[in-house]
Amino acid sequence: MAMMMMMNPINLQFSNLNKITNPYPNSRIQQARSLNSSLITNSSHHNSSFQSLVHEFNPNIPIQQALTPPSSWYTSPDFLSLEFHHVFFKGWQAVGCMEQVQEANSFFTGRLGNIEYVVCRDENGVLRAFHNVCRHHASLLAFGSGKGTCFTCPYHGWTYGLNGSLLKATRITGIKNFNVKDFGLVPLRVAIWGPFILLNFETKVSSQKGYDDDDVGTEWLGSASKILSTNGVDTSLSYLCRREYTIECNWKVFCDNYLDGGYHVPFAHKDLASGLKLDSYSTIIYENVSIQGCDGGEVKSQEDFDRLGSKSLYAFIYPNFMVNRYGPWMDTNLVIPLGPRKCKVIFDYFLDASLKDDEAFVAKSLEDSEKVQMEDIMLCESVQRGLESPAYDCGRYAPMVEKAMHHFHCLLHQNLIK
Repeated sequence: MAMMMMMNPINLQFSNLNKITNPYPNSRIQQARSLNSSLITNSSHHNSSFQSLVHEFNPNIPIQQALTPPSSWYTSPDFLSLEFHHVFFKGWQAVGCMEQVQEANSFFTGRLGNIEYVVCRDENGVLRAFHNVCRHHASLLAFGSGKGTCFTCPYHGWTYGLNGSLLKATRITGIKNFNVKDFGLVPLRVAIWGPFILLNFETKVSSQKGYDDDDVGTEWLGSASKILSTNGVDTSLSYLCRREYTIECNWKVFCDNYLDGGYHVPFAHKDLASGLKLDSYSTIIYENVSIQGCDGGEVKSQEDFDRLGSKSLYAFIYPNFMVNRYGPWMDTNLVIPLGPRKCKVIFDYFLDASLKDDEAFVAKSLEDSEKVQMEDIMLCESVQRGLESPAYDCGRYAPMVEKAMHHFHCLLHQNLIK
């Protein structure tokens, strides 16, 4: 509709030019008009194509009868573009943890879709977030993570404070109608819940302000907020380390694998399965969170498990964040789409402070985790290749164990039709 509204001014412009100077032959004008009309037609067809992909999944069919989403959801570049705009750029998104900006003047950067962002803590300890783009000629400002009192553009030297204000614009002598206040960094909404940092890319922000943890928790997690805060998401745990994996699969393949209710565990993770009572596996569904639980085997010490006993808790927070708590350990998985068949998964590990210096325990636990990740990567990449095969389109759900996966697909459909 917006493109159709643009057509008249464009045609009027060509008409006026023709009357005044006739700089283009009539054939050139017709070509321009034809191209404009073609773009509008193609755009309409493009949107229709998007919607047809979305409606190939029916969330209203009970899981016992439902088909899984079609393989096009996992292979189409157009579908991924739709997901960015309707899923990832709406509401709160986990982007990191407090450890990354614990100190004043610290920062870290990231990218989600076409949005480059930087999260920082200014000299007064205020947590802030901005689009990581210089207002002069669009160069990225900051890279990776680190500390500093300002952001200086590597292209032309424009400099910004960690509060986003433009401090220095080089070689602008003679510039007119330039107001420094209009060229500060573009802010993003930033919040904290537990040890996690969240961004909201949806709302324009005129000023940075704090957000109450309870309000953010309710908005992000719904009724699962209180349950998670009292059952494993513990800010008292010490941050241990980070590991990143680039996987040749669509981001949803990794999520689906996580959400199959332990279905794949005895087949793909035999060592892990030996320490779990898989018959005890349970799944509870909330508004935009699903929590899987399972009783574990032998524990290191009873004291370490005062909070959860030997029970493992696996929480999936729509659309792409997972929190896993088992005894003194917690790890998180953040899945970032890099393309229709590629994603990055960031693991952050947390541990009870009393065990942080137990080097043997830490090394063995990380080694076990790495083994599970390698097994999952092999599975996910295999599934992606199968999804791209002409032999497959849709599958079925195992109703007793894949409720969380079905819930994930229904939430995705709900977002995509808005």
